[in-house]
Amino acid sequence: VQLQASGGGLVQAGGSLGLSCTASGRIFEIRTMEWYRQAPGKERELVAPISSDYITKYADSVKGRFTISRDNALNTVFLQMNSLKPEDTAVYYCKAYVRQAAIDYIAEEYWGKGTLVTVSS
Repeated sequence: VQLQASGGGLVQAGGSLGLSCTASGRIFEIRTMEWYRQAPGKERELVAPISSDYITKYADSVKGRFTISRDNALNTVFLQMNSLKPEDTAVYYCKAYVRQAAIDYIAEEYWGKGTLVTVSS
């Protein structure tokens, strides 16, 4: 299973950016999908998860500004980021919990390589 993230780039503070991450390969079911980020010199942090039945949560730092969504038919998770701040600058990673076959009881976790988001002040 491979996860490919895209959509990062440079944006001014107050602007918007959308990320997407698509899973491919041998996939029977994708359970929770998540976005993480890692800022320079900091630990990787969970930004937002979304369950297979579309239940979402958000880190306090992004609540009200970011929206996570998914398209199960496309095996894709999205992150719409509005009102961006310089402190949102980070490499953003997607993660998915995937069952590769019906006989698999446990979903394995897979990470994408990350996409850089830079917010200028």
